[in-house]
Amino acid sequence: MNQSAHQPLVLGIESSCDETGVGIVRGHTLLADAVASSMEQHAPYGGVVPEIASRAHLESIVPMIELACERASVKLHDVDAIAVTSGPGLAGALMVGVGAAKALAFALDKPIYGVNHLAGHVAVDQLEHGALPEPTLALLVSGGHSNLLRVNDISSDIVSLGATIDDAAGEAYDKVARLLGLSYPGGPVIDAAAASGNSVAIDFPRGLTSRKDLERHRFDFSFSGLKTAVARWVEARQRAGEDVPINDVAASFQEAVVDVLTRKAIDACVESGIEHLVISGGVAANSRLRVLAEERASAKGIELRVPKRSLCTDNGAMIAALGSEIVARGHGPSSLDFPADSSQPVGTVVSSPLG
Repeated sequence: MNQSAHQPLVLGIESSCDETGVGIVRGHTLLADAVASSMEQHAPYGGVVPEIASRAHLESIVPMIELACERASVKLHDVDAIAVTSGPGLAGALMVGVGAAKALAFALDKPIYGVNHLAGHVAVDQLEHGALPEPTLALLVSGGHSNLLRVNDISSDIVSLGATIDDAAGEAYDKVARLLGLSYPGGPVIDAAAASGNSVAIDFPRGLTSRKDLERHRFDFSFSGLKTAVARWVEARQRAGEDVPINDVAASFQEAVVDVLTRKAIDACVESGIEHLVISGGVAANSRLRVLAEERASAKGIELRVPKRSLCTDNGAMIAALGSEIVARGHGPSSLDFPADSSQPVGTVVSSPLG
């Protein structure tokens, strides 16, 4: 008999921000990944508007569940467990996914797992590269998060080594894109502009990398000062009546971001004696980040794992992947009264486990 038949079939629901994602996973095999994005609705505002995101989730959640089941060729009653993002994220957006997952679990009499969004970003790599070595160091970079995590057990033991103290990397990309008159979201358009620019044209600051900063914030991130430096540089050119070299600004800004991200990630690996690094989250799709991370990891003998771009942004597959791992390791499900927790800490991989 096919061994995969013994592995649980897990449906995952993600609704923490502006993507409504539903994924279906068996073991480390992805069977379906359906995603609806409300990004275009937020573009006129230059960022995610929580109320718009929540309404979009309400409209998309049922169609995405149906589409995922269709793509996986399964019926809802075939599912063995349901996993859903319980936090962190936008409170109203989380409530839509959690409410839908609880309704499914109750109606189908299936166990439910409220799981951590950040841990899901790490777990999704297993769908492409197999089981995570333990321990693994994870660099999570997205619109709302910049974190360095020590992953001792993806299902239960994740320790934060550092995080952003102000703007996350993806947030800085969005703000700088707006400064340069580029479209939202900023990540892809700055990456594209940077390809034709000079990354050493402008010496933008590297946040929290001075000797004094490293004493207190060795593995933390700060991109607010960098964003301000870009704004002042652009304003100075404009006051002088000079053209702003958008491609050079984009390339120099991007280099400052990825330099700090990769430098601190490799430093954390070396300091912790960990030989495996996973980079995940929406900014992990950035081309320069991937290249520089590979160069620096290779130089230190560290194995780098980065999911394919479609799995880097928010999706239901990552939540199903985490749920699958939690079920496989024998952890109990959540109680049906677990909350949607907008500030859920990464150490809480499963919300309100039963007994």
